[in-house]
Amino acid sequence: MTVKRSTSVRSFFDTNVLIYTDDHDAPDKRDEALELLAGARRGGTGVVSTQILQEYFVVATRKLGVSATIARRKVELFARFNVVLVDLPDILVAAERSSCRVLYSEDPAGGPFVRGDQNRQSVRLTGW
Repeated sequence: MTVKRSTSVRSFFDTNVLIYTDDHDAPDKRDEALELLAGARRGGTGVVSTQILQEYFVVATRKLGVSATIARRKVELFARFNVVLVDLPDILVAAERSSCRVLYSEDPAGGPFVRGDQNRQSVRLTGW
């Protein structure tokens, strides 16, 4: 079953989505990541944090063998999204603070993130 993804709402992108843009061993995920990011860029709805940009650079250069020059250039491109300065390592909190309705991440096993009113889901964690 194919799930339609929407980047028409303000959307926070986790590190793994950025990493898949360089993963030639997972072409389906690479294509989907590129499509999601392109849609968010066109719509001006993408959000990343400074932590995500740092994590991308480290993983891309150390694990995927991307040259530092290319990884740096891609960080510059990803930084054209809305960038949130994160003072806490909790990415869900960062997504909520930046008014995101969706956080795209590979593993939504943690379930929905709920703050305050237990009947209102602040940020919907969506696997992709």
